Amino acid sequence: MSESEHDRPLLALLIRLLGIAGFAAMGALIKLSSSHGIHLAEIIFWRQFITLPILLGWAMMTGGIGLLATTRPKAHAVRGVYGMIGMVLNFGAVILLPLAEATTINFSAPIWAVILSIILLKERVGIWRWSAVISGFAGILIIAQPGGGHIPLEGALVAMGGAFMIALISIQIRDLSKTDKPMVIVFWFAVSSVVCFLPVMPFVMTSHNSTEWLLLLGVGLTGTWGQLLITMALRYGKVSSVIVMDYSSIVWATLLGWLIFDTLPPTSTWLGAPLVVIAGLIITWRERVVSKRRFADMRQATGT
Repeated sequence: MSESEHDRPLLALLIRLLGIAGFAAMGALIKLSSSHGIHLAEIIFWRQFITLPILLGWAMMTGGIGLLATTRPKAHAVRGVYGMIGMVLNFGAVILLPLAEATTINFSAPIWAVILSIILLKERVGIWRWSAVISGFAGILIIAQPGGGHIPLEGALVAMGGAFMIALISIQIRDLSKTDKPMVIVFWFAVSSVVCFLPVMPFVMTSHNSTEWLLLLGVGLTGTWGQLLITMALRYGKVSSVIVMDYSSIVWATLLGWLIFDTLPPTSTWLGAPLVVIAGLIITWRERVVSKRRFADMRQATGT
């Protein structure tokens, strides 16, 4: 099948939108699970454990368990460590903050990616991306209002730490994606998480009623649903095209926060959120421009 036959941008946008909705639902279920007294470590364990039979079943139906094999166990182990730290921070942010605020601060990940590209990749960053970085952090300061805001400062710091880890993880996933398919990356992350959190379970796990088990099941199912759909969207559209749908999670988070927790963002969030979103969009657009320029220079240098 040709690239043009794979390119179905509207379908890609719809799939990505549904995937983001899955992650938003997961965030609401994490918050509900915590309100029922379920420990964060147990929430993470079941979130990842439920992924395993789903992906194993998918692999068996589509070509066999060999589809999950990898030749880079060390790289997956490092990704697992980064991912678990990221999950602790991002799940913790959802528990500590209202959904809309946790989601908005989460969008500072592209800002951290720019900073990491300077530190790790020695990349030169121009006025556009520096302006976006400044705009994004200004938006976060407006939302958090250090020292006098409506949200706890420690929650805002945890959320920013989670966004930093997303940026760091994205660099490693980009490297792993050169050799391994998305399903393989997700599977081995789930395996490493379950192995690491299993020894902790006897100390944090408590007995649960049917409602609490349904909440934990929902966390696992919606998280897997979100991961698979946002990955599937890339079969039909480019990252630079579909990533705009990621910002729909602010709408989902605001809606779920209102319907489930009876909370709506205050004025400071409505003022700060657009700055963070605009910063992310500028960075995404500029990355696309820079990437095209590099590709053109490469073709010119090789005479192709």
